[in-house]
Amino acid sequence: MSAIGDKAPSPLETIVALASGAGSAAIAVIRISGGKTREVLDALCGGMPEPRRASLCEIGPPQCSLLDRGLVLWFPGPASFTGEDMAELHVHGSRPVVREIIEAVLSLAGTRLAEPGEFARRAFENGKLDLRQVEGLADLINAETRCQREQALLQTEGFARARYEAWRQSLLRAQALVEAELDFADEGDVGVGSALQAKAIVDALRGELDEPLRGWGERLRDGVRIVIAGPPNAGKSSLLNALARRDVAIVSEEAGTTRDVLEVHLDLGGVPVILTDTAGLREAEGKVEAEGIARALSQLDEADIVLWLVDATAPVWTPPRSANPRKSAQIPAMGRQIRVLNKIDLAQDASFVRDCIKISAKTGQGLDLLIDHLQREAANATEQGAGSPLMTRARHRVELEGARAALKRFGDPSLSPELRAEELRIAARHLGRLTGRIDVEEVLGAIFAEFCIGK
Repeated sequence: MSAIGDKAPSPLETIVALASGAGSAAIAVIRISGGKTREVLDALCGGMPEPRRASLCEIGPPQCSLLDRGLVLWFPGPASFTGEDMAELHVHGSRPVVREIIEAVLSLAGTRLAEPGEFARRAFENGKLDLRQVEGLADLINAETRCQREQALLQTEGFARARYEAWRQSLLRAQALVEAELDFADEGDVGVGSALQAKAIVDALRGELDEPLRGWGERLRDGVRIVIAGPPNAGKSSLLNALARRDVAIVSEEAGTTRDVLEVHLDLGGVPVILTDTAGLREAEGKVEAEGIARALSQLDEADIVLWLVDATAPVWTPPRSANPRKSAQIPAMGRQIRVLNKIDLAQDASFVRDCIKISAKTGQGLDLLIDHLQREAANATEQGAGSPLMTRARHRVELEGARAALKRFGDPSLSPELRAEELRIAARHLGRLTGRIDVEEVLGAIFAEFCIGK
C-alpha cells in the first residue's frame, strides 16, 4: 500500500473501513465517506435513513441474504467529519459480519478500502481540521495518561490555531509598516515612524515565541525524562524495579552490574514519565563499562529530573574526579536534581544525613514519599505555560525556531528594508506550516500514518 503522503488519493473515490477496534466485539463501527455514500446506503439498506438520526436497518446487498441488522447514521456533506457525504454502520462486531459488509460495499463501483488516516486527511483537505488539530487527534488516540488526553483535547479544539493566526496578523501588520517605510522613504518622519512601529511589533512577537519553545508541551506528549544516577552499587536498579513494580533490571551486589541504559514508561499522577536506570558513575575499569558510563552521562544531559542515589552505608554525594576532566564521571548541571539516600534499612544511623529523601528500595520504606515528590516535580515540568501548549512535536520546534530566527535577523540594523521585509515573509511561512496553510505535503504522510485505517 502506498503512503498516503506520497500522492493524495482521488477525492472522487468512496472509501470504507472499520473505524472501531479490530477483533470480535459487541459493536463494530464501519465508516464510509465519499461521493458514492448515498448510493452505498441505498443499495445496502434499501433506502436512505433520516440525516443525523440513528435508524435501525436491515443491511445487505439486493437479491442477497441479510448480513445483519444495525444502526445506520447518514451525514450529508459538507456537515460531516470529512466534509463529504459520510455514513456509519453500527453492527454486531463479529469478524464475518464486518468482513461481509465491507465486501458488499467494495462490490459497488467507485469504492475502495481507506488508507491509514484517510478520513482525517479528507477532513483536513476539506477545511474541517487544520494540521495542528489533526496532530491533536492522533495524540488523543495514542494518549496513555490523563494529562496527555487533556493536552490532546485542547489541540483538537483549535486553541493553537487561534494563537498562530494572531501571530500571523501581527506579521502582516509589521510587513505593511515595512512596505510603508519603502514607499515613503523620501518622506523622512513617515518612514522612520513605520520602521519603529514594525520593530516594536516584531520584538513583542519574539517574546511570545519564547514561551512554547520552553518545551513543556513536548515533554507532556513524549514523557518527562527521569534519570536514576549515582555511584555503583547504590541500588539504582533496585529502585527502578521498585518504582516500576516489576523486575525490569538485574539486581546484584556486585558493583558495576548495569552496563546499558534501561527505560520504563510510567504514569505518575496522570503525567507520562520515562524512568531510566544508568550505569554507576566511577572511573571505568574496562571498555564495556566505559561505554555504559558514557551512555549514562548522555542520559543525564537529556534528563528533566535527576534522581541522584547514594548508599546510606557510604553516603558520598559527589561523583569521583579525575586528573583528566574528560574521564571524570561528573553529573551535568542539567534538570532538577533530587538527592535520594537508599539502603537506610542497612545503615546504623541515617538521621545525620540531611536535604535528601531517605528510602529503602528493598523494603519499600520511604518510597511513597519519593513517589509523591516525583509526581509534584513531573507535574511542575509540564506546567510551565498557561493554557494549551503550542509545541508538542519536534516539527513544531523546527518551525517556531525558524520563525524566531527570521525575526531575530529582522532586527539587524544593517539590513535594508527589502531584506527585512523578506525576513518577515520567511517567518510567516514557518508559522503557516504549523497549521498546514502552506507547504506541508512532506509531513502529511508521517502524520496520517499514525492513525488507524478507519480514522
